[in-house]
Amino acid sequence: MNKPKIVRPEESQPAHALWFDRKKYVTINFMVQKPKDVQVDIQPDKMILCCKNDTDDVFYNELHFYDKVQIHDSRERVYDRTINVLLRKMKPDYAWPRLQKDPAKPSWISVDFDNWRDWEHEEDEGKEEYDRYMDMIKEMATSNKGEAPDMDDLSDSD
Repeated sequence: MNKPKIVRPEESQPAHALWFDRKKYVTINFMVQKPKDVQVDIQPDKMILCCKNDTDDVFYNELHFYDKVQIHDSRERVYDRTINVLLRKMKPDYAWPRLQKDPAKPSWISVDFDNWRDWEHEEDEGKEEYDRYMDMIKEMATSNKGEAPDMDDLSDSD
């Protein structure tokens, strides 16, 4: 199944992209209003996106990934205002410090902080929080905080 090669149009601009990292996947959302004629080519080390918006502006993005992805388990989905690309990492449980191989960050790529999680330390932090909670429960059970409050002045009727 050979896809036609996507050629960079003469007059095009990059679509703004928001990305975030997860244990097994990297997600990229390309912000394009009412995208049409969408072409996406996902390769193990890069991807190309070419499309038009509702006013026929042409968008072209070429990304060389930080690390390799599994092309057969990666996909794109077109929505009304975005093109969502889900890339399955070749090495799961390995955090990508950036989206592209090149350390220089293009102006059209931003981190999606609304969806970002520092998943590398999630298990440790959860255990610490649980331990603090258990310590607090033990302390409350063993220490006497004074007499119980007098609740005789509270009535059942208003």
